Amino acid sequence: MLLPDLNATEALAARHAQLARPGDAVLLSGPLGAGKSAYARAFLRRLAGAPALEVPSPTFTLVQSYEVPGGFAHHLDLYRLSGPSDLRELGWDEMLADILLVEWPDRLGALAPPGALRIALDYAEGDARQASITGWEER
Repeated sequence: MLLPDLNATEALAARHAQLARPGDAVLLSGPLGAGKSAYARAFLRRLAGAPALEVPSPTFTLVQSYEVPGGFAHHLDLYRLSGPSDLRELGWDEMLADILLVEWPDRLGALAPPGALRIALDYAEGDARQASITGWEER
């Protein structure tokens, strides 16, 4: 799917947020600067119903948690993790009951949640991005 600009990425994220429910995971992959954090920010703002919600990148904190209607959502940036063994210390098992947005999901290994929505973002021409989306077929 071609996303011609940032607004298109944000609109896609907002549509996905409307479909999300506790226990869901959204796995965001792609190179640095491809739009993973922009997608996550728009998703969380829509999910929380707060367009001005401050959504800092969890690059250094590894996880940012948000109270949203119906529970919690967690935004994880796993770029600095060496692998799945580091996730247990972050409370991974407890977070699985909530909504998860995971950047750099390759670090999850076998812990990747089955049934996750997988979005691979990549550069296209200009400000456009190419999105490959799999999962949540029933939605």
